[in-house]
Amino acid sequence: MKKFGLIGYPLGHSFSKNFFNEKFQSEKIDAEYVNFEIPDINDFPAILTSNPDLEGLNVTIPYKEQVMHYLNNIAPEAISIGAVNVIKIERNKGKIKLTGYNSDVTGFTQSIEPLLEPYHKKALILGTGGASKAVNYGLKQLGLSTLFVSRNHHNDTTITYEELTPEIMDSYKVIVNCTPVGMYPHTDECPNIPYECLTHHHLLYDLLYNPSVTLFMKKGNEHGAIVKNGLEMLFLQAFAAWEIWNK
Repeated sequence: MKKFGLIGYPLGHSFSKNFFNEKFQSEKIDAEYVNFEIPDINDFPAILTSNPDLEGLNVTIPYKEQVMHYLNNIAPEAISIGAVNVIKIERNKGKIKLTGYNSDVTGFTQSIEPLLEPYHKKALILGTGGASKAVNYGLKQLGLSTLFVSRNHHNDTTITYEELTPEIMDSYKVIVNCTPVGMYPHTDECPNIPYECLTHHHLLYDLLYNPSVTLFMKKGNEHGAIVKNGLEMLFLQAFAAWEIWNK
């Protein structure tokens, strides 16, 4: 039996395990998908040695960047993004070869592109973690200029939430939430942006999918904005991961 899995911490509300195991069952694929909840990235090598039948992994928060140091090869796109969420594992005469990819960018771009209008030229990216890097790469591929928003200054491509003026909100009509703010069970929270500045020309995309309508999306909808959650992106990136493992 083939084995695939997910590394991250915590993994209480993981989408991947149920998705892949249901896929294996419905398509009669002799495989299983296991969650590897590791509190430290240094535990990663032990997973490989104790699971000799492991052929592929997904990577989630907080290890999309840290895991890159353990890989033998990294796809050019993942290098440009600076984050990996898919690992292909190949074994040959006791040696393990690990290749990293990023399917987040595929899932995100395919999901948001149908919603984009000609006036969507600039995007605010809320958060600066591994997922935000894939979103930034994807938006630039789609022709949008981007600006990161964070609680703290990181560099000249990042501003703080306090610096979101009405002029910026008017100019940046796509807003993507890449933070965990608003995720179950903290459904009464949302990113601290000036929602009163939103219009029907704004597009709010939340990478979260639990709950299906976050407070970020609800507030956007109240001001006429188009809103979408990250569930379709998850499906699309999972399909892309499966193709990577089987190519």
